[in-house]
Amino acid sequence: MHPLYARADQLTSIVIGAAIEVHRILGPGLLESIYERCLIHELKLRDLNSVKQKIVQIRYKDVVFEENLRFDILVEDCLLIEIKAVEHVLPVHIAAAISYLKLLDLPLGLMINFHVPKLVDGVKRLIIPGANLIDPQEF
Repeated sequence: MHPLYARADQLTSIVIGAAIEVHRILGPGLLESIYERCLIHELKLRDLNSVKQKIVQIRYKDVVFEENLRFDILVEDCLLIEIKAVEHVLPVHIAAAISYLKLLDLPLGLMINFHVPKLVDGVKRLIIPGANLIDPQEF
């Protein structure tokens, strides 16, 4: 099991609750940046630390460099949140979020699309394959 999985899994319900509160107050139809700022504030009200971008080390073959990843929100250094305000979340949006998960070595993420009448219909849980499986060597 990924070492951050249990904490990230625990945070998903708190983050979804915070996103529902933002959506309840603002409704659909606004810019992603507005939802992002309001969700960060809502997470802060719940005593959760979050950041918007992070410099990470990228390894590609024999090259190592640092790059500032422009993900939406990272909660408690273990749960990635990607915010959308679009008619349809495209496969490329999900692929990008999964790439961020891999680069940040995170087990879980949430894709939250605020452009829906009911926010629960706009939430997609993303998980790296095997992140929630128990490794027999852990026993």
